[in-house]
Amino acid sequence: MSSHTQVPGNGSAALLQRWESASIDTVWLRPGDWYTPAAEALAEALDARLDTAPAAYRLGQARSGAGVGITEAIDDMAVLFKAAGFESAPIRSIRALCEGWTAGSEPILEAPTMTDAESGLGTPEYLVQRLAEVYGMASRGGVEVTSTHALVMVDVSVEATDPWQRIARNAAAGEALRGAYGVGHPMARMGDGLYAVLVERGASLGQGIASLRDHISDRAQAMKGGNLMRQPPRVWIESLPTTHAFASDLVESLQR
Repeated sequence: MSSHTQVPGNGSAALLQRWESASIDTVWLRPGDWYTPAAEALAEALDARLDTAPAAYRLGQARSGAGVGITEAIDDMAVLFKAAGFESAPIRSIRALCEGWTAGSEPILEAPTMTDAESGLGTPEYLVQRLAEVYGMASRGGVEVTSTHALVMVDVSVEATDPWQRIARNAAAGEALRGAYGVGHPMARMGDGLYAVLVERGASLGQGIASLRDHISDRAQAMKGGNLMRQPPRVWIESLPTTHAFASDLVESLQR
């Protein structure tokens, strides 16, 4: 047992100081906004060998509220666990940090079961539900969904990455897609680094895809997530079938 666990309170304060100093020296961009009570709570939980996931979630919320990017927040938390003598942060706490960051960055309007925790986008089930609404409206209006809507598929995956990088990639890509389309637009994570966006067909669809590809690349660089994502991202149009039942099968086939 390390010496800093012997005296409650004193050890966590020392750990907090080591964490702040090391983070500012290595990964933190703006030293003046590093401290938050949530960071202190996480250091106390780790020092006491308690479950760090709840405190990591609150830290994610605080970092998001302060405008800190997801990759910077993850890198910062990694510094804490290394300062405490661990090889890396546990995946459960990384996931909690990302969930808190997502919850703090955008209001989640869907039911929790319809929201993907890593990206903050919808789940495939959510996309199927939104497609049911589109097919229902098309049927009532006497039009074919095949001619009015399509799925834009976005693939930013890269090979040979660990769970840490996967979580950061999905969070950063979710932020980029919300920035491109806006909150509430039908989007879903289909797998690691693979996303589907329900769009209306039109003359500008092709130009919009080119703009989307550039936007994701720009956002990835701005969020320091360029090494996490395929550059440039692969973007293509997936045509929708004639019925909602077939569309549900399509969504299932696209998952990975």
